[in-house]
Amino acid sequence: MSPLPAITVQYLNAKITAGDDFQLIDVREPDEHAQAAISGSTLIPLASIPARIAEINPAKAVIIHCKAGGRSARAAQFLLENGYNDVTNVTGGMDAWLDAALPTSQE
Repeated sequence: MSPLPAITVQYLNAKITAGDDFQLIDVREPDEHAQAAISGSTLIPLASIPARIAEINPAKAVIIHCKAGGRSARAAQFLLENGYNDVTNVTGGMDAWLDAALPTSQE
């Protein structure tokens, strides 16, 4: 199995700022998402990914994040195993995003 594609939070922020076309999926739990979220992200908790997979467009790039990178890696692997080709994990997740003092939206 090839390594899971990954990007840094700085690169993700640059893609958001540039207006790149991709789906940003947050696989944390609703209480985590409510504390701080990345603007434009869609909350689909990890356990809900199989049931809600139809909400994720396989024709579009998918970037997945969680709190630290573990849950999002599992979600990304699941999508890759289910026919998604352009799936990327965010290294360090929301912890790294907050450590870098990047912008968040409270919901």
